[in-house]
Amino acid sequence: MSDLSDAEVFTMWVSALMELRRREILRSFNTPTGDYAEWLVARTLGLTLENNSRSGFDAVGPDGTRYQIKARWLATPKSNRQLSVIRNLDADPFDYLIVVLFGPGFEITECWQIPIDVVRKHARYVAHVNGHRLLARGALLADPGTVRLHEAENLFTESAVGSN
Repeated sequence: MSDLSDAEVFTMWVSALMELRRREILRSFNTPTGDYAEWLVARTLGLTLENNSRSGFDAVGPDGTRYQIKARWLATPKSNRQLSVIRNLDADPFDYLIVVLFGPGFEITECWQIPIDVVRKHARYVAHVNGHRLLARGALLADPGTVRLHEAENLFTESAVGSN
C-alpha cells in the first residue's frame, strides 16, 4: 500500500467500508470500530441489535436485558483506553455495558461485561460533553461486578475469521 497514492488508499478504504456494509457487519459509514463491535457482540452473545437511532442501548437479549456496547481500537500498547461518552447514565439507559478492546490488527484482546451500577461508580461526568467518561482499565476492570468474557473473546476471534 505504500506505493499507492493517497487517493488510491482512500478508494480502497471506501471499498472496504462498502463491502462491510453489504455484508451487514457495519451499520454506518463511521469508523468501523463501534459498528464492528456491536455486530460481533450481538452475533456471539445471541443479542438483537437495535435501530441505530435508538438512544441508550445497542442490543437486547432474549430476556429483555439491554446492552450498551462500547469499543476501542488499541493501535499501540500505549493507546488511550477511554470509551466514547455515555449519555443519560442517571436515567438507566441500559442494564449492562459490554466493552470490546481491539488490538493493533483488529483482533479482540479483551471483552468485559459491566453492570450499570459499576459503570456509575467509576464513570466521571464531564459537563462540556454532557455525559460520562469511562476508562477501560484499573479499578473498573478490577471491580468485583465486572466480568471478563473469556469465552466470548475466543468466539469473537473464531466468528470473525472467514465469516462472510
